[in-house]
Amino acid sequence: MLVIWLGALLVLGGLVFLVAQPIWRGRLSEARRRRSSAVPRDTLEAHTLEPHTLEPRRPGAGFGLKENWPGLVCIVLGGILLLVGAFSLPSAPIAPIALPTPN
Repeated sequence: MLVIWLGALLVLGGLVFLVAQPIWRGRLSEARRRRSSAVPRDTLEAHTLEPHTLEPRRPGAGFGLKENWPGLVCIVLGGILLLVGAFSLPSAPIAPIALPTPN
């Protein structure tokens, strides 16, 4: 049973890793740089103002094996552990069905 729980934990951890990678990598229209700026926005010239949007300037990197291989490895190992755990469980004996006897 421990093998099944460990497999499920690995699968869920791998999924969380895959989902969180783009969030950790991405930038929301350079929000960090704006906050750390020592010059107030209203003192900047009009042509240097950035648009007020959360859209990134370029599209995200998407799904790449180079960035996401640890999550994929966790999912595969978790799946293997789930299969091993499922086949190693003792099966309950099947009682034969008693057919009714005619009177």
